[in-house]
Amino acid sequence: MARSFCVRLDCGACGKPVESEQLHNLSPCCGKPLLARYDLDAAREQVTGTDLSSLFSPVDSLWRYRALLPKVDDANVTSLGEGRTPLLSGRTTAERVGLENIWLKDEGQNPTGTFKARGMSLAVSRARQLGALSLSVPTAGNAGGALAAYAARARLAATVAMPKDAPEANKAEVRAHGAELIEVDGLINDCGALLKERAQTTGAFDVSTLKEPYRLEGKKTMGYELWEHLSGRLPDVIVYPTGGGTGLIGMWKAFDELEALGLIGPERPRMMAVQAEGCAPIVQAFHAGASSAEPWVGAKTMAGGLRVPQAIGDFLILEAVRKSAGGAVAVSDHAIVQAQGAVARDEGLLVAPEAAATLAGLERLIADGKVAHDEETVLFVTGSGLKHLV
Repeated sequence: MARSFCVRLDCGACGKPVESEQLHNLSPCCGKPLLARYDLDAAREQVTGTDLSSLFSPVDSLWRYRALLPKVDDANVTSLGEGRTPLLSGRTTAERVGLENIWLKDEGQNPTGTFKARGMSLAVSRARQLGALSLSVPTAGNAGGALAAYAARARLAATVAMPKDAPEANKAEVRAHGAELIEVDGLINDCGALLKERAQTTGAFDVSTLKEPYRLEGKKTMGYELWEHLSGRLPDVIVYPTGGGTGLIGMWKAFDELEALGLIGPERPRMMAVQAEGCAPIVQAFHAGASSAEPWVGAKTMAGGLRVPQAIGDFLILEAVRKSAGGAVAVSDHAIVQAQGAVARDEGLLVAPEAAATLAGLERLIADGKVAHDEETVLFVTGSGLKHLV
């Protein structure tokens, strides 16, 4: 088993440490997300220049970064080959929108078709390591399919609650993997409330976005991969579709860890959060100068993954966006549909609505003078459009 340099969990709000080798949801002190911390000084001793062969393994999945992931015994690693997705040139898109260089990080090539596979691989592996027998998740759709798949792989029971109007493909996926599916007449927060109540009798461990520490650790590997794709540097701008925001927070964490390892300096990409006009609590809070977001009333958008009325990691999203001199922008469903078509025609990628929102957001940012023509920009294609054909 490869060594893990993980040493503890800290409260994401106050920094108070928590014992890592037992199951946790939110921090007991502040009720906020817990963040895994590493002995990066010890890890740095294994790095020579930019040679990471002694630190990162040759495994062709996100488990390549096992030294900088929480400890999981070999027998408990639950993997379907997630991660190591391609960074594709968006040359045609760049020409059309007037930028010199756009990249598309295609997370749709993950197992289950979305970046959710990264987080669930870590969450399920750690839950298994720490003795959980039953898992649950509220979802807009894709996280539920990913939990069902990884729980099946781990031979653990799983319960998924999703809105009744979630894509039928997501429902079929959950059922196919043998998980219990509960359809809720409401939004993802209503699904979470239902599962919290049920857990009092079922004992199922909640792996909701940022309500356990390890989905974040799986998502942060997108930041490591981006650094490797670009041969030891980072882009000028990252445009990210933001519902719960775990991926954005995770990459920001990865960049801090890369700096502590001596692999990059203090410079960071400007982080641009994109939301839908029908559910934009982060955008509203960003422009109001607030440190947290008010719950969005009447959330409505075709991009289910962006229909998150209240993100528990709102303060972490806003902190990353502001520290990076980034921004937050909301786009209409019409703009998302137009962007889906543009990406399909220009780049040959059929992308999910949430992924298309990044292009719609970029076009808005360019029009507003927030992204310059010479800034190297990465759009995160968080999922395949194959689940959204009807």
